[in-house]
Amino acid sequence: MRARSPADRPLRAWIPGLALVVGLAAFAAVPAAEAPPSWAREWPRTDFSKRLVDLAEILSGGPPKDGIPAIDGPAFVPVSEAKGLGPSDPVIGVAVNGDARGYPLAVLIWHEIVNDVVGGVPVSVTYCPLCNSGIVFDRRLDGRVLDFGTTGKLRNSDLVMYDRQTESWWQQYTGEAIVGELTGARLDMLPSRMESFARFARRFPNGKVQVPSNPGIRAYGTNPYAGYDRADWPFLYRGRAPEGIAPLARVVAAEGRAWSLDLVREKGTIEVGDLVIRWEPGQSSALDSRLIAEGRDVGNVTVQRRTPSGGLEDVVHDVTFAFTFHAFHPEGRIEVR
Repeated sequence: MRARSPADRPLRAWIPGLALVVGLAAFAAVPAAEAPPSWAREWPRTDFSKRLVDLAEILSGGPPKDGIPAIDGPAFVPVSEAKGLGPSDPVIGVAVNGDARGYPLAVLIWHEIVNDVVGGVPVSVTYCPLCNSGIVFDRRLDGRVLDFGTTGKLRNSDLVMYDRQTESWWQQYTGEAIVGELTGARLDMLPSRMESFARFARRFPNGKVQVPSNPGIRAYGTNPYAGYDRADWPFLYRGRAPEGIAPLARVVAAEGRAWSLDLVREKGTIEVGDLVIRWEPGQSSALDSRLIAEGRDVGNVTVQRRTPSGGLEDVVHDVTFAFTFHAFHPEGRIEVR
């Protein structure tokens, strides 16, 4: 029997003040082929007979459906008018058809999903704090536009989203529908950067930055998972640990491969084929100290591809935890030296 790890603690150990209880014992009594009765009551529109994964892999993270509320119709201000963001505060930067928008983790850490339209393209900007995974999706699928909310469930400690149109469940890390009518469908990922506010502002001085629509409903700017990225083990993760690297060490993941952030920081630049991976200092960890702005410097990463003309273009990538990459790419290699 393995030693008790931080993953076995209730989520309130990471989110002070929230009385969240994980009903794992009740779930374990349900056969893997069936959804728990409580799921069927909460999700009457979800077709649990269609699925890509064993339902036993999906655990309650504590909050109910939409207990972590997604944002629709987000509010923005020009970069020049942004207040309350320090230069090292992390944002997810997205630019589509000349429309550049920054989504601060100070907001996303409390909502996890923002449904928006950027440059005429419907997108969902997503962030799973337990995996430090920030991914932007094109939410168009087969001629219709989906919008997303949170199920309150986790698989491999990663956010399980749902679309409001069919209430199918989607894995945030892969963008794939894993339960319900749309099982097997995949969303397209869009290039984005998790970067400091200062870097986003330099890249896009005429860009816009998201601000809280209702500043009083959450303690924006604080980290409810204080100390999480220094833990020994991920919350509610039941998989194997990656070899040669701590489970909660950051890695740069792109195109089925990964490099430890420590390696990228040490090298400064790594070139693999036509990929160019770079690290520069100046971004705070959103998952370290109680105040995000005071988080330790984890730096800024870019992943780009050389074009035939000799330029560079951004590539879809993620700066996530080693256990997350290993869980979804068990045969993938993490370069550590």
